[in-house]
Amino acid sequence: MADVGTYLKKHTEALVKDVGIEAACQITGKSKATLGRYYSDNDEHADRFMPIDAAARLEAVATFPHVTSALADLKNITLSWDDRSPNAERDGGVNADVIALSQRFAMLMTEYQQAIEDGIITINEAKRLLKETVLLQQVLIDMKLHLEEECV
Repeated sequence: MADVGTYLKKHTEALVKDVGIEAACQITGKSKATLGRYYSDNDEHADRFMPIDAAARLEAVATFPHVTSALADLKNITLSWDDRSPNAERDGGVNADVIALSQRFAMLMTEYQQAIEDGIITINEAKRLLKETVLLQQVLIDMKLHLEEECV
C-alpha cells in the first residue's frame, strides 16, 4: 500500500501546484500546512490524504485531472478527454440521443468501409476510426446522463 500512497501523494502535489497553493487554499478551505500534509512523504503523514471532495473541487479548475487520472491508472482504467464543458446543458433527451447515436454509428461504419476497401487500415484511417469511436462514446455518455436524469 505504500507505493499506492506515494503515487497518490505525487499526483495530489501536482494537482495543488497546477491550481496554485494560494488558490487551492481558497477553493478547499484548507491551510497551506494541511494541503502540504496531504502530499508530504514524511512518515508522520503517510496516512493523510486529500479528501475526495477537495480533490474534485481542485480538479474542476485545474488544467488536468491529476488525482482522478492516478486513481484510474491504479485500476488499469483508461480515461478519455471530453473538452465539452461538464456543466453545459445537454440538448434534447433520450430520443435525440438515439438519433445522434444512429448517425454517429453510420459515420463510423462509413469510415470503416472506406478503410477496409483495400484490405489495409492505414494510420490515418485508424485515426479517423478512433475519432469517430470517441464521438460515438460521447453520444453514449450523453444518453447515459439523460437516462439517469429520468430515473431520478
